[in-house]
Amino acid sequence: MSAKSKPPTPAELRAAQNKTVPDVIGPGLKVLFCGINPGLYTAAIGHHFGRPGNRFWPTLHRAGFTPRLLDPSEELELLPLGYGITNVVARATVGADELTNDEYVTGGAALREKVLAFAPNYLAVLGIGAYRVGFARPKAVIGLQPEPIGETRVWVLPNPSGLNAHYQGDDLVKVFRQLREAAG
Repeated sequence: MSAKSKPPTPAELRAAQNKTVPDVIGPGLKVLFCGINPGLYTAAIGHHFGRPGNRFWPTLHRAGFTPRLLDPSEELELLPLGYGITNVVARATVGADELTNDEYVTGGAALREKVLAFAPNYLAVLGIGAYRVGFARPKAVIGLQPEPIGETRVWVLPNPSGLNAHYQGDDLVKVFRQLREAAG
């Protein structure tokens, strides 16, 4: 937890079910990062990747996307750096396992429209499973994907949740850094 925000109460967490978190987005982005969906903690505080223990912000910094470690409450500082954040599915849940395949497919279609409208250089989907289902690419692997969306190249990264044991800190930084080097 950051010194800038207090943790949500149990009542605030319950009230966050199905809430959304506004996108951090604009034209001319180098990379639009795309989470699976907001967790309750994130929705309760209103800032992406807000749960303590989520490795998104430390990984962004360690991979060279940000000049310092940002707090989730500073998410708008990403825009002048050329980065943004959205989600495949907008509604908050306790866990991504509560989402249906239909929600991923519907979210993937909405995300395509958003990408076509804003045209970031890269869309970085943070979760291989969400990408495979939402974009009907069941054999997709981590890294640059062969199919762009319009002119936007698509890169799949591991989910930075602390629950993702497949990628430890240094490994997560390594794959994020590959995208940063490609994106310039």
